[in-house]
Amino acid sequence: MTKEIKDLGWNFDNSYSRLPKSFFSSVNPTAVSSPKLIIFNHPLAASLGLNEEALQCDDGAAVFAGNRIPEGASPLAQAYAGHQFGHFTMLGDGRAILLGEQITPKGNRVDIQLKGPGRTPYSRGGDGRAALGPMLREYIISEAMHALGIPTTRGLAVVTTGESVIRETELPGAILTRVAASHLRVATFQYVAKWGTVEELRVLADYTLKRHFPDLEANESRYLSLLQEVIKRQAMLIAKWQLVGFIHGVMNTDNMAISGETIDYGPCAFMDEYDPETVFSSIDRHGRYAYGNQPYIGGWNLARFAESLLPLLHEDQEQAVKLAQDAISDYMVQYKSNWLSGMRAKLGIFNEEAADEALFENLLTMMQKYHADYTNTFRALTFEKYEDMALFRTPEFAQWNEQWQARKERQEESKASSNQLMQNSNPAVIPRNHRVEEALEAAVQHGDYSLMEKLLEVLSSPFAHTSEQAAYSTLPAPSTQPYRTFCGT
Repeated sequence: MTKEIKDLGWNFDNSYSRLPKSFFSSVNPTAVSSPKLIIFNHPLAASLGLNEEALQCDDGAAVFAGNRIPEGASPLAQAYAGHQFGHFTMLGDGRAILLGEQITPKGNRVDIQLKGPGRTPYSRGGDGRAALGPMLREYIISEAMHALGIPTTRGLAVVTTGESVIRETELPGAILTRVAASHLRVATFQYVAKWGTVEELRVLADYTLKRHFPDLEANESRYLSLLQEVIKRQAMLIAKWQLVGFIHGVMNTDNMAISGETIDYGPCAFMDEYDPETVFSSIDRHGRYAYGNQPYIGGWNLARFAESLLPLLHEDQEQAVKLAQDAISDYMVQYKSNWLSGMRAKLGIFNEEAADEALFENLLTMMQKYHADYTNTFRALTFEKYEDMALFRTPEFAQWNEQWQARKERQEESKASSNQLMQNSNPAVIPRNHRVEEALEAAVQHGDYSLMEKLLEVLSSPFAHTSEQAAYSTLPAPSTQPYRTFCGT
């Protein structure tokens, strides 16, 4: 591989590569035959300080494919080990390579990672490659999440490789360039706690504090503060997932980012009909990661993080466990507070009353009973347009609606302010599964990216509530088969 010549705007400073060598393996991407840039995220590139025009030429495609290493990059695959469906196993970047850390014009540090660039020491028999469909899916969903105001990794570019990957069938290969606050995971800490020394664990924790929580570095109990801050961010994040009906699909500990971003969009999808038991992932046969379980799995994962930190929390094991348990016990309190706050906003409520939770739960119970679409129910409530759904024709809803209207009248804010709050809190559109699938089919099967480009445009302003968005809020045709998603490995 050759160094690039043109100035593409890269400004790398690779702090992770200066950590203990056991944390990663230095490895270069495996070159592909004929990379072609098919998606490029202009606003994201601009925010990163990159040369947009130059990156859209052959040099850019070569970098995004791993055929050229940008000047200043230090490619590596990170090691980690965590729980997959409750079972602990050695993991690591099996099909991802971190090019380096870009320092943006605002001084922020972000990871630039290639997903699908070939084998690494952690590939465990895999080819290290990725298929086009899953990489496009991650790009679409992560951009939708960003527009919804949910912390997330993002896609900078997708290139096709000109090569095929073999899964159940032969599929076109692709590589996604992913941008993240970092790729530090709960599983990163589990790996070091399991196979590293206490000093290495301290190095990792100090690095994490410096990178993500610098205000906590001087705290005497900084490692407890680290645990508490990660709990706080995850409680906020998962509440945001629930409020828009997002189902991650594979909440293993290696898919929980310390930064509080949503990471690893494999079998993810958005819920149509409201049902807490909704599962889309083909491999989640027992519903471990169902929509309704996500808050509890978040707590379970955080408990594994707390276990990893025990040697740093207190020199006395019993006291360390107590500190960890007290911190974890606050997670569900924080989650519920975030969820209630979000539900109040979705229903135009500014203040707090003790009976609010019952009001919200009664609505959700009715929605489940009458198979109401989650997003469209709140959209209808926002504009008081009740004609299209069976739920709104029931005596239960009429009674609930009276209670809701009375609840809003007991607050000082005007009806106009309440309506505006609802419009800002209830998206007109989400990446509907059938819309995503039709865009992916057109792109993968026919090389037609127009449907995807239009979908991305509509999803970029989910709270605009334009007439154009109405077509993207319609439900799929009835089917006898449940919608299924796949990991795309």
